[in-house]
This record gives sequence, C-alpha cells and structure tokens, in this order.
Amino acid sequence: MKEKDVRKCYILPVGPQHPMYVEAENLMVHLDGETIVNVDVNIGYMHRGIEELMQRRNYIQNIYLAERICGICSGIHTVTYCQCIENLIGLEIPERAKYIRTIILELERLHSHFLFFGVMAYEMGLDTVFMYTWKDREAVLDILEMISGNRVNYGMSAVGGVRRDVPENRIPEMIKKLDYLEKRGQYYAKVFYSDKLIRKRSVGLGLLPKKLVDKYSIVGPVARASGVKTDVRKDIPYLVYDKIDWNVIVREEGDVLARIMVKIYEVFESIKILKACLKALPGLEKTLKVKAPFVIETNEAVSVTEAPRGELFYYAVSNGTDKPERLRIRTPSFVNIANSLGILLKGQQLADLPIIVASIDPCFSCCDRVTLIDVKSGERKTVDEAHLKRLEERK
Repeated sequence: MKEKDVRKCYILPVGPQHPMYVEAENLMVHLDGETIVNVDVNIGYMHRGIEELMQRRNYIQNIYLAERICGICSGIHTVTYCQCIENLIGLEIPERAKYIRTIILELERLHSHFLFFGVMAYEMGLDTVFMYTWKDREAVLDILEMISGNRVNYGMSAVGGVRRDVPENRIPEMIKKLDYLEKRGQYYAKVFYSDKLIRKRSVGLGLLPKKLVDKYSIVGPVARASGVKTDVRKDIPYLVYDKIDWNVIVREEGDVLARIMVKIYEVFESIKILKACLKALPGLEKTLKVKAPFVIETNEAVSVTEAPRGELFYYAVSNGTDKPERLRIRTPSFVNIANSLGILLKGQQLADLPIIVASIDPCFSCCDRVTLIDVKSGERKTVDEAHLKRLEERK
C-alpha cells in the first residue's frame, strides 16, 4: 500500500492482549470506515527461544522441549523431532512403533479439529455448538488417556520408537468411541453447512485464491480449502500412511466455510486411519523400541510431517557430541499467519476479523521467533548467551 493511501486510513491495533485470542498477537488493522484495507501482522510476543534451548541440551532432553512447543500438537512435534534424529543416525524403528505413532498423531488431529470447530462456533456466537464440540472432544482425550495416561503431553515417542504400548484389551472400547465421534462429525457437517447464520458469516468470507497458495507457501487445511491437493502424509509418506487407504480432502471455494468443511471431512479420514491401525496392532510383533546411540556423529537431516494445521519441518545438524549443533523448526502456523492473513482480511468488514483469523486456526506460541535489529543502522544481529548476560549485568 502507498504511504499516501495509508494516511487516509484509521489504524486500529488489535492486541497484543485482546479478547479475540488467548495468545498474544498484534494486528495493525488499516481501516477505511469499517472496511479493512491493509493489515500488518506482528508476531514475536510468545517467543521462548526453543531452538536455542535445544542446542544446549542432549537429544533425549530435547524430546520434552519439543513436546511443549504447542499444547495441542505435542505429539506431532515429538514424532517429527524423533524422526529427524533417527534420520541423523540412520535408524529404522519397529513396525509396531510406527502404528502406535500413527494412532497418536491421528487422535491428536481429531483433538485439534474438534477444538477448532468449537472456536469457530464461539466466534460466530453459537455457544451451544461450542459446548457440544468441546464435550465430544472429551472422547478423543479419553482414548489418549487410555493409551498414554495423559490428556496432553502424552510422552509416547522416544528416539528409536515409542515408550508405551496400546492396551489391546481396550481396543474395542476405543473403536466404540470412534464410532460415536463419526456420528457427531456427520452432525457437525450438517450444522456447519446448512445453518443460515453460519453460512451468512462464512460463505465468501476471507477468500484465498488458489493461485496464491503456492506463491505464498500456504500449507495444510488452509491450502486444501483453496483447491490445492497437498498433504505430507500422501506427498512424502512416513510411518504407515502409505499402507492404509484414505483420501486427501480438498474443496475449491477458498472461504471460511471451505476451511471448516475440510476439517470436518478430515475427521472421517482420521477415524478411518485409526480403525485400520487399531485392528492391525494385535497381529504385529511386540517390539516397541530399538536402542539409539547417545552420541551422534557429524551429520545433518530433515523430517517433514503433516501436523493438524499443515506441514511441520525439522532440520538438525549433529557434531559428534550428545547435543545438536543446530536445530531449526518451521511450523505451519508460521507461514499461514505471516503470509495469508493480509490476503484474507483485505476488503473485509472489521466485524468479521475474528472469524477470518480463527478460520486459519493460528497458533502463535509455536511459530513465534525474534529478529534483533539495530534501530540506528538497520543491521540484523545474532546475539549469543554471553552478550545477553552482559546486557543483564548493565541493569
């Protein structure tokens, strides 16, 4: 936007602390009356220095750090991290461990999607639907608790496999809960697609054209809702996704409703994958884990997975010690928030901002990073621990 056009606008700061979202974020919204003409997205308020912390700890300790990057996506972060370290070593994990990891990841996808349905209903003023979806989400958490003993931060993955087995005597109970979730998914598909209020506040809203998806590297359900058939589970298969029959859900509309419907129909695909994995477990060997070395020779590796919000990428460099030389993490929210929000919000009404932002299912805590810039020279700086200590001593 040209500077002379910006001057005509009223700038409304949304956040960093705002009732619209639990996490801290800042959107500088440029308004012409009630119409949004531009948005400046400012992230970094939730930055915790996870990558730097990982470089100071050994490969085992880092599993627990990866698990705490995102509360909803703790399972996929640990699996992606462990796969990355296994690729550094050249380690193949047992078949049973692959099935168990897949089960955890698809349960986590269900957990994330049902939470998303509730958030979208709440933003549209449908508090009853919000309560229903979060009640049904409890069934997913019940299954996760049966397997891991935890409702969040499951502690299942380890370098070389998994820590716990799925209790086979409880598989029928798990399948029964999945049947219940499938019925509820059908109900939500009907509600979200046919309810007049929902359609008024979602159809044609927050449009993301298909041609811009690749241009701005948009990933996950947001990309699939704009007609791009992309899913790491199909494109670069890992674990047992290439051994199970399932479909990538794609819609062409590219609006808020399309993003909701993609996730609703992904619920059915996740349930299909889960049932196939649970039924296959009794016939597999009981080995859960193979031994991994504590010290890893100099090497580099990547791991790419499909998190509930899209492509999750880990890059690791080993240096012959028990600690990584470098760890780089790129979450789906990082690209979706930074690259798509300006497009989605431009030309929309201010009252629709919370719904459009929520429709990309943003997670600010798992994408935040900080760049330090000298305000006088404009130079970007890399700051090490010693420099930070010197700054602290000056206070």
